[in-house]
Amino acid sequence: MTVLKTSMRNFFAHKGRMALSAVAVLLSVAFVCGTLVFTDTMNTTFDKLFAVTSSDVTVSPKDAGDEDDGNGTGRPDSLPAAAVEQVAAVDGVKKAEGAVGSTNVTVVDSDNKNMGSSSGAPTFAGNWTENDLKSMEITSGHAPRGPTEVMVDADTADKHGLELGDELRTIAATGDIRARIVGIASWKVTNPGAAVVYFDTETAQRTLLGTTGRFTQVSVTAADGVSDAQLKRDIAQALDGTAGGAYKIQTAKETADENRKDVGEFMNIIKYAMLGFAGIAFLVGIFLIINTFSMLVAQRTREIGLMRAIGSSRRQVNRSVLVEALLLGFVGSVLGVGAGVGVAVGLMKLMSMAGMNLSTDDLTVKVTTPVVGLVLGVVVTVLAAYLPARRAGKVSPMAALRDAGTPADGKAGRVRGLAGLVLTGAGAFALYAAATADKASDGALMLGGGVVLSLIGFVVIGPLLAGGVVRVLSAVLLRAFGPVGRMAERNALRNPRRTGATGAALMIGLALVACLSVVGSSMVASATSELDKSVGADFIVMRGQQMIVEDAEQAMRQTPGLEHVTRSKDVRATLTSPDGKTDDTGLTATDPTYAEDLRRTTTEGTLSAAYGKDAMSVGSDYATKHGVHVGDTITVAFQGGDTAKLKVAAITDDDASFDQGARYISIETLREYVPADRIPQSQMLLGKAKDGQEEAAYAALKKALHDYPQYPVRDQTDYKQELKDQMGQLLNMVYGLLALAIIVAVLGVVNTLALSVVERTREIGLLRAVGLSRRQLRRMIRMESVVIALFGALLGLGLGMGWGATAQQLLALEGLNVLDIPWPTITGVFIGSAFVGLFAALVPAFRAGRMNVLNAIATD
Repeated sequence: MTVLKTSMRNFFAHKGRMALSAVAVLLSVAFVCGTLVFTDTMNTTFDKLFAVTSSDVTVSPKDAGDEDDGNGTGRPDSLPAAAVEQVAAVDGVKKAEGAVGSTNVTVVDSDNKNMGSSSGAPTFAGNWTENDLKSMEITSGHAPRGPTEVMVDADTADKHGLELGDELRTIAATGDIRARIVGIASWKVTNPGAAVVYFDTETAQRTLLGTTGRFTQVSVTAADGVSDAQLKRDIAQALDGTAGGAYKIQTAKETADENRKDVGEFMNIIKYAMLGFAGIAFLVGIFLIINTFSMLVAQRTREIGLMRAIGSSRRQVNRSVLVEALLLGFVGSVLGVGAGVGVAVGLMKLMSMAGMNLSTDDLTVKVTTPVVGLVLGVVVTVLAAYLPARRAGKVSPMAALRDAGTPADGKAGRVRGLAGLVLTGAGAFALYAAATADKASDGALMLGGGVVLSLIGFVVIGPLLAGGVVRVLSAVLLRAFGPVGRMAERNALRNPRRTGATGAALMIGLALVACLSVVGSSMVASATSELDKSVGADFIVMRGQQMIVEDAEQAMRQTPGLEHVTRSKDVRATLTSPDGKTDDTGLTATDPTYAEDLRRTTTEGTLSAAYGKDAMSVGSDYATKHGVHVGDTITVAFQGGDTAKLKVAAITDDDASFDQGARYISIETLREYVPADRIPQSQMLLGKAKDGQEEAAYAALKKALHDYPQYPVRDQTDYKQELKDQMGQLLNMVYGLLALAIIVAVLGVVNTLALSVVERTREIGLLRAVGLSRRQLRRMIRMESVVIALFGALLGLGLGMGWGATAQQLLALEGLNVLDIPWPTITGVFIGSAFVGLFAALVPAFRAGRMNVLNAIATD
């Protein structure tokens, strides 16, 4: 009880000094809880949607759901209308209705603006059925009744300013259809962001399937008293005797579970990625907490010595500090849990701005979320305070006669330095092994080990490095400011352990920034180099959410100024190599001009020969794995077509960025073995301009594809810029997540300076008494802060560039051969760190300048 009272008294006596540590705990816990609440809310939103939209039993083609575009043809797999009648006749069926639906469409308004969601959610087109009334209700107009009428969801109408009477154009695999909006339907549940359009049944069949009398699924409503499971068995027996025949038959729960699984995999990626960044913030926060308690223990050395002198045991002193940490962790975690809900709401608002609608009505806070936040925050805080607590327990009663802040034992410093050197050396060796690895999988493991070991090594060796690095930085930056600069240097060097820990907190975040910058820049530079070397085409048109429809392909082929247009189609097929092993990764069917438009190096044969009759090419990795050589025969079973015996005419080198591992056949070969209605649409079109007509052809091609905004036209310059933009967007998102760790690191600098000012109160008073002005005092503290921040930045950027360079060597095994150091980014981050140091020193410097000189001198 005495220990608890002492801890409580000390905690509230120094609550101002612990505030920033509490904020660090709060931010880290808030990010963890916010991530959990956000992902749980998204899962709840989708669960409600799937539960409402799933009929009691759903009957669909056996392979439905593998790919909505039906083997790449753009037309979903379908079943005959007779199946609807068969299902309706089954005992226990209250109602059975055929539904038509596809996400392989693009909808544009009268201004040719794509109605699709910017969040990546699909555009859905289908027929309006009674089953849709479970999730939607018509709030304006009426359901479509003919080929010139369409209904749209209210969210899409609001987002794009659509009204009754406006014209929409739906682009599908079978052609375009123009219709006027006659109805607007509102969701009864939250719509995650998909745009939805409805037609009457016959129009939907003709537009989406290319024929009438077929449906993509049958929605079945069970009669009263009939279970979904029983109805599923009866329907299976009526259709083909078994549930595993030509149809996929699912209960409402099975349908919802399948949809939930697909969404859940994506949500888990988001959740664990965000929790990873929260973990980095916690790691940085540990340094802040260690520094805070180390400095508080040092400042209370005399007080602790007196406690030991009057009978307190080491265990009691140790426990007293840990109880303070427990209180700090509890307060910070409780506030963090509450802030986490706010973080989740903020993320939902951001997603809504990006096009994904999430309602706060679905806000989900599971019981486990605050428990995880509290346990994590408290445990991390107590563990971080353990070393300072042990140090406090070792204070002897004689310390009551000494000044606060007794220097650390030199032997411990030497042991620490030796351990740091060993860990850093082990990390460097692991990174070297990763950079020289022959296999990416082996190198990745060594890279991970090298990153962890070198990071820990730099953290441990930080105090040893502080002396040399700070002196160099000071010689360049501080000594020009005369005595004030030299005092700032000595203050930073006074406690190397503290400087090292403060710099290490900033080092972690900046090391990751530098590493990702090097990797991202190298990937773009490698792709750009490969583009210059390998791509002979002048123009590139690639699929977006929709495969390239025939009309768009024809428009490109008829563009004046083009010498040729090359089609590329992904083909599903099972390959059986001469060694008897099978492979399901498929083929790439192209026109013969593909060998000109994408120059692939071959290790055997010539690529042009692969476009001959019953010929193909394979990649070098496949050839090595299966012992394949030019002249060997591979058995190819085309999905939806026949089985062919194709002779290997070329082996392409897989040391490339583009089409690595691709196996080519000609489109003529594809036509020979696959029916016309099962041949996939093109996923990419390449265009070559006639000599001297590049600019004219570029303008003509943009004009030709103007009516198809889902297929942007890019020349090589555009494509390179898009690569840079995409990588920049990805890195900016990662930097945004890393910002949390950097903010916590900045709080650590602020806290270190603030506690350092308190620790040096008497010294500051004496400096002021002998003539140091307030302005000089503030400048001294700002300089100290800048040099600590630059120390952390220098270590972090150097370490991160080492990680990035090693990662690039691994990527070189995948064809990304160019190492590119983004010096403008690295330089900008280093200079920015100086401003971070200035910002962190504002409040401590201001408080130091306001000290009363006499009171400061009198401080004991």
